[in-house]
Amino acid sequence: MHVFVTGATGFVGSAVVRDLIAAGHRVRGLARSEAAAATLAEAGADPHRGSLEDPDSLVRGTEGVDAVVHTAFNHDFTRFAENCALDGRVIAALGGALLGSRRPLIVTSGIGLLPPGRFGQETDAPATGANPRVATEAAAAELAARGVRVGVVRLPPSVHGTGDHGFVPILIGIARAKGVSVFAGEGANRWPAVHRGDAARLYRLVLETGVTQARYHAVAEEGVPFRDIAAAIARGLGVPCVSRPAEDAAAHFGWFAHFAELDVPASSAATRAALGWTPEGPGLIADLDGPGYVAA
Repeated sequence: MHVFVTGATGFVGSAVVRDLIAAGHRVRGLARSEAAAATLAEAGADPHRGSLEDPDSLVRGTEGVDAVVHTAFNHDFTRFAENCALDGRVIAALGGALLGSRRPLIVTSGIGLLPPGRFGQETDAPATGANPRVATEAAAAELAARGVRVGVVRLPPSVHGTGDHGFVPILIGIARAKGVSVFAGEGANRWPAVHRGDAARLYRLVLETGVTQARYHAVAEEGVPFRDIAAAIARGLGVPCVSRPAEDAAAHFGWFAHFAELDVPASSAATRAALGWTPEGPGLIADLDGPGYVAA
């Protein structure tokens, strides 16, 4: 299979590229720069110059391939709403190029969009509200209604592993800067988690099994209590781990408070049944307790 991958040099996307190539697939990877192109070539992928802001370059990237995997997203949270809207436009451009064919498009969303406080299922729609990230799944649903073969992979708040620069490193940075690792209240809110390698393999299995359902959950651990994450960070940094009332925790975490208080446990039972996917990587706490993760 010949696959076009966006975000091909990112944390998740680069793992997807490696997994696809190791399984015998050919990869074309989107590259914004010469450095990114060189990285892709070294990994054994075919670089394709372009960017999310250039829809024509995305359309050209789909030419002659058998499938598209979209993992790219601009994680500049100072422009979060703008970047979410851009993601919707990118998905529309990629899907438009595949319209009328049976070539699949896999897009990336987040477990954090699900209604909080209960175990999310693959069949659940995103929670209603003002979260602009729903643009991703809205764009995918619109394409599906037009006959595009589209599947959504929902990633948990923590996709962990070597090179992680997501939510957990943000927490580590806050704890390091303030000299304390904090959780709100009892810290019973839960974050699902998955190792990067397991997430990458899931994307490949979605492609190889033919996109048989609308949504997939890349969830290895259904819900790690946030207090356990905070405690692991405290151990790694050698700082206290303390509870703070919700209002004080919000001040401690600043703009990240919404994510630190997420309670979105989620199941991946339907995904495992559909794909035969069994996560093999270490759990989040084991990874955090390993050498170098918190210190990195």
